Amino acid sequence: MAFVGRIASIAISAALVLPQAVFAGAAQGEMTVPARDAWTAGDIAVLESMRWTAAGALPVDPSNAYEQDRQAAVLGRALFNDTRLSRNGAIACATCHDGRTQFEDGRQVGQGLGHGKRRTMPVMGAAHAPFLFWDGRKDSLWSQALGPLEDAAEHGGNRVRFARLMQAHYGDAYRKAFGALPELGDLPQDASPLGTEAERAAWSGMPQARRDAVNRVFAHIGKAIAAYERQVSYGESRFDRYVRATAMGDGRGQQVFTPQEVRGLRLFLTKGQCVGCHNGPRFTDHAFHNTGVPPRDPAKPDRGRADGLVRLLDDEFNCLGRYSDARPEQCGELQFLSTNDPRHLGAFRTPSLRNVAARPPYMHAGQFSTLVQVVQHYAASPRAVIGHSELARPDDRHADRQVIRLSATDVQDLAAFLGTLTGSVVQPK
Repeated sequence: MAFVGRIASIAISAALVLPQAVFAGAAQGEMTVPARDAWTAGDIAVLESMRWTAAGALPVDPSNAYEQDRQAAVLGRALFNDTRLSRNGAIACATCHDGRTQFEDGRQVGQGLGHGKRRTMPVMGAAHAPFLFWDGRKDSLWSQALGPLEDAAEHGGNRVRFARLMQAHYGDAYRKAFGALPELGDLPQDASPLGTEAERAAWSGMPQARRDAVNRVFAHIGKAIAAYERQVSYGESRFDRYVRATAMGDGRGQQVFTPQEVRGLRLFLTKGQCVGCHNGPRFTDHAFHNTGVPPRDPAKPDRGRADGLVRLLDDEFNCLGRYSDARPEQCGELQFLSTNDPRHLGAFRTPSLRNVAARPPYMHAGQFSTLVQVVQHYAASPRAVIGHSELARPDDRHADRQVIRLSATDVQDLAAFLGTLTGSVVQPK
């Protein structure tokens, strides 16, 4: 979590309250209960902006012309669950992004053929994010899907083998989604620009036209998986029901929250400073922050966004790449990214807090096992091992941030509130 105090512009005040005699529409003629918890009109406006229904329609990804294609999604679902998309035939996307467990794996760091260095992020709502992975090294859902396939610690596969797989097992499904497979001709058994030394040599020995054909098949694998993942989302949580009841002045509906959870919500919006970064219907600003989270290996601290930006701009599958379906002017954000901003060092993407209580451990490398520990971290505001933490400390001077001061009871209340954000996981049948 990134509790950064950027809430000065949010109108939150307990001085003015809504009239207590506001009643909701009665079900079957029953009398309703007046509002139990008093909130200002400004508070309610902020809360309503955080309901899942406020997310609206999914944004359109101009770099993937097939993201809403039904046939692409059908193919993508099959590929998402296919263990043949790995070197040992045992690892699928669903191995780490398990639909039965929040589309993640519950481990401190991801584990495929080997161990990664960061936590597996869930798939739900990922189509809303402008950048993917903890360091934002991918700028689309389809490009993100390609990364693990060639990563030696994850699937450990290679592009030529993936193209062969599509020829042998998915020719008809591919044709329905993308048209006929390109002419691949004779291909080496294994070849990839990111594989072993032998695979890289084999890739370099292929004609450019052949490499391009393989890359297009590889890109379409990602676009199909993205079309499927786009349909995976969050369902309504107790928080959403509470906000609806509060907006209606329905005291009975507000009883979905305990008094402790209400206190936690008030802290979330005020002195906990959580809403500064965890805002909107996904409870994230989609930005990158250094909040002094301790690295797993202090001798080799993770540089986070600083390295992720370099990889993003060098990625042949980014929005500006030749395998993107976007026009250059549709990739504006990618064209104005700065790689020399010191704030990127040790910064990581703000994760969504939806369903957060159901997916420990926490932070980019599973450093904390409980939400109480997470909240305690922000209250303690330790110095960063690498880069500079955005969290204010008593001995620091911050023009726009305040020290987070929470009592032991506040910490428990905040953690209790976070449990109200858990809802169902919506996925295609």
